[in-house]
Amino acid sequence: MSAGETSERLVLLGSKGGPAVRPGGPWPSSSLLEIGGRVIVVDCGLGVTRALTDAGIALKALDLVFITHLHSDHVLELGPLIHTAWTAGLATPVIVYGPPGTANCWQHFCRAMEFDIEIRIVDEGRPDIRELVSVEEFGEGLVLEERGLMVAALRVDHPPVTDCFALRFEHGGRSVVFSADTAFFPPLAEFARDADILVHEAMLEAGVERLVARTGNGARLREHLFASHSLAEEAGSIATDAGVKRLVLNHLIPADDPLIGEDDWIAAVRKTWAGDLTIARDGLVVRLSGDQAAPREETA
Repeated sequence: MSAGETSERLVLLGSKGGPAVRPGGPWPSSSLLEIGGRVIVVDCGLGVTRALTDAGIALKALDLVFITHLHSDHVLELGPLIHTAWTAGLATPVIVYGPPGTANCWQHFCRAMEFDIEIRIVDEGRPDIRELVSVEEFGEGLVLEERGLMVAALRVDHPPVTDCFALRFEHGGRSVVFSADTAFFPPLAEFARDADILVHEAMLEAGVERLVARTGNGARLREHLFASHSLAEEAGSIATDAGVKRLVLNHLIPADDPLIGEDDWIAAVRKTWAGDLTIARDGLVVRLSGDQAAPREETA
């Protein structure tokens, strides 16, 4: 494997759907994409900072951050990630790309941390974090084209959230697509056409019914989940229609049911997808190979 190949990877930092965390369970949504020499974080659910360090990333190397939508399990640790990187020596610009409202999240975080920020600038000689970070809010279409990296966005179906976007990253002939949170959405197949990797959210119906049964707001939760998320079989259908090289099931619902194992996810998605398959778990690495062969998996 060449040094160039080594740096091209997807790391599934947090693999569960929803904001709740439980003892010994997986963490909410966040991913690391290293492609074209860029360090890209996609979504910032709780735990993203620790997961990045566990993946061997020096936080002061933080480069680009993308937020798919403003549900807390995708944005809760955006401010703390950047602030922690700043205390670890971040001195170069960071650009955060997100839907409308992302700038407001960042600005309010900075206001909440104003005392700490001001005193560290004076006492520790740090650059002003508010000047290092810029936020670019996007809608559908081309989001970024820079240094050979192209990023595009597609609005997906995640009611009641209107501004929720799938993202496609392309560089050097390789492409990775993140579905974001979405109900079954056929236009996503064309958006993901021929991608090397499609990272798609997934639910297991039997597990959802058990999840609903043990929650206090079960009926409302069930209604939301089936209106706003995709079953594993539906994710497989999108991957098949798109002709992708590998499907990665992520943002798993439920992700911490003791009666559900990897074989259950595989059985569900094999109804509609016969190709290369990865079932996400925290810290799993999928390599982007230089020869366009199927990506390889390992643990960070």
